Amino acid sequence: MEHANLKVDIIIGLLTAFILGGIFWSRFLTGKGKSLFIRKISGLSALDEAVGRATEMGRPVMFIPGIRGFNIVALQALIILSHVARIAARYGSKVIVPTADSVVFTLAQDVTREAYIAEDASDHHDPEDVRYLSDSQFAFASGVVGILNREKVASACYFGEFFAESLILAETGHQVGAVQVAGTTETMQIPFFLAACDYTIIGDEFYAASAYLSREPTLLGSLVGQDIAKAAIMVLMIVGIILVSIFGADSAILKALVG
Repeated sequence: MEHANLKVDIIIGLLTAFILGGIFWSRFLTGKGKSLFIRKISGLSALDEAVGRATEMGRPVMFIPGIRGFNIVALQALIILSHVARIAARYGSKVIVPTADSVVFTLAQDVTREAYIAEDASDHHDPEDVRYLSDSQFAFASGVVGILNREKVASACYFGEFFAESLILAETGHQVGAVQVAGTTETMQIPFFLAACDYTIIGDEFYAASAYLSREPTLLGSLVGQDIAKAAIMVLMIVGIILVSIFGADSAILKALVG
């Protein structure tokens, strides 16, 4: 039993080293100025278009960073908010940020303020555009529906954790004619966003957003390195399945390969 556990630990250690090696190698390449390929994510690429459309129409952009408290998902949503706010500041647009958590509300204020300062447009920043509505799910949804209708929002972005209110928000945005971009880690809500939004990012695309939007070498190298490692592990799994199918799980050849 101890011998078997030792082999498992060795395999896990090798896989971990392989993944980290891919990340560090990709980071090294980006540090040397090498261009790493990341496939186009339509939903994230559409953020510039969504803000530009709102600017042309003279109407605001709405960004909702989920309805839960501060966690890794909310952090990722705030990173995307920073990107959207910087584009809006560059174009002279207004970004309304409804929140359902006091911590996220405070952080969203800081994020938007820093974005406008970074674009030399602090005079156009209005702290009142970041609003705390309610920590009650449907009270929050009702508040957002009111803002969508009163402000005639031109573009709406939903990034973070959403639940039963997702279709209420997205359908209302569709009714007011907003271009809508959504991304959530809640798989049960993705079909509703797909049905009502113009663009929806799915799965790992949500966590790839920070690297995709910023093109920061460390984040970019980490993302590409992880993808390389995942591809290599998938190849090893396929090879293992083929060998087991041909020789059988108890064959002497496989036992010799595994050790």
